[in-house]
Parts: sequence; structure tokens; C-alpha cells
Amino acid sequence: MTTKPLHTYIINTEIDYSALEFNPDDPEPLPDGMFQYPIFSEVFAVLDAHLNTLGDPETIFRSSNTFICYDRSNLNVRVGPDFYAAFDVDAHAIMHRLIYLPWEAGKPPDFVLEVASESTGRQDTINKREIYARIGIREYWRFDSTGGDYHGEPLAGEALVNGEYRRIELTTEPDGVLKGYSPTLRLWLCWQDEMLKFYDDRTGSYLMNLPDTQAALGNTQAALGEAQSRIRQLEDNLRRAQGENS
Repeated sequence: MTTKPLHTYIINTEIDYSALEFNPDDPEPLPDGMFQYPIFSEVFAVLDAHLNTLGDPETIFRSSNTFICYDRSNLNVRVGPDFYAAFDVDAHAIMHRLIYLPWEAGKPPDFVLEVASESTGRQDTINKREIYARIGIREYWRFDSTGGDYHGEPLAGEALVNGEYRRIELTTEPDGVLKGYSPTLRLWLCWQDEMLKFYDDRTGSYLMNLPDTQAALGNTQAALGEAQSRIRQLEDNLRRAQGENS
């Protein structure tokens, strides 16, 4: 069943794609692609799957390495988050426009995550932080796999309050896991062993990434093989018993 988004998409901007200083069909490469891409692709895959559990996918827009425009008079004024999501919107309509226009979508995105790199660290903590507050993005998270070389800290989350970002409390568990809760995603974001993980209170477990999924599949296949072998053994024992009694 399709859920109607709370915010109706209203097209009120004529987009001259030829006048854009960027190509929305061909997003710009990551500044430090070799460093960022493995983290970036894994995080996107995990969050993409999780968002589908929070409601109708047609009302939850999610994207990476695409642009949010924030000046009606000049669509070249833009910012490109590593990952962002918006709830209660017309995801198909936004995707069809190729760029995110908050005034057409009916609202700004709700969540942004930036992955640190040497060339983007200062932008993430200063420039983009100011832009996201101006746009009205209610949660802004930053992850630095180095432990803080580029962001000054491994993990940080901020919530928008009266137009200004205020820190989301982070705690350190006895096992050294640094974590903070995102009400928007309904997840704990966790920094552990230089990795970003996501813990779901609803299931009492971390969201599985590709290696986790492959390992779980391998364990399932191994257990299935053992069960099938046990069944064959029981069948052989049964046939022998029937032969002895005939």
C-alpha cells in the first residue's frame, strides 16, 4: 500500500539544466575517493536498507553525492552531502528533478552524514555546518574513521534548535564503543574499531553490512549442510532398522 507523503511536491522553479555549472546526471567524484569510497558505499547500503523499514519507501528520499540547492534565484548555489535523507516527501518527484529543491519538496532534508577525508574535513566542520543550519537540516552527523585527524573527533552529531546546531550527547561504553542516538533514523550511531556501525534498539543488534551478511549466510549454509547430513544419517539408520525387522 502506498502512503501519501505529508508534503506535496509543487514544481514552481524552471530549471535550465544547460545553465548549471554542474551536471546533475553525473555527480562529481568524491574528493578523496580511494579513501572515502569503501566507507561511503557501505554506509549508504546499510542506511538505504534500514530506511525501507521506517515507512513507505516512496515517501522517504535518500541520496548520496548529489546536490541540495538553497538559493531560489541561483541554482548553482548548492551543497553536496555524502549522504542525506528526507521523510514524508514525494521521493519519485524529487528524483525526477535530479537536484533537491527544498521549496518544491516542501521541506529540507532531515538528516545529513559526512564522511571525513583530508580534503573535506574543514569544510565538514565549518562551511557545510553553517550551510546545513541555514537550510534547516535538523540532524547533522560527522564520522572520521581516523579517530579525529580530519574532524577533530571520531564521531559527532548535532540537532538543530532555533536555527543553531547543538551537540547530541555521546557516551562511551565499557567496551570502548562511542555512540550517540539519532531520533531521525531511530538508530544509535557507533564508532568502533575505526568503523561506523548502526545499532537498532528494536532488534537489539547492529545493522548488518555486506561482510556481516555474507558471514551470516555462510553460517546458515553450514548449518543447513549439517542438518541435511544429519537427516541422511537418520534415514540410513531407519532403513537399516526396517531391514533388520523384516
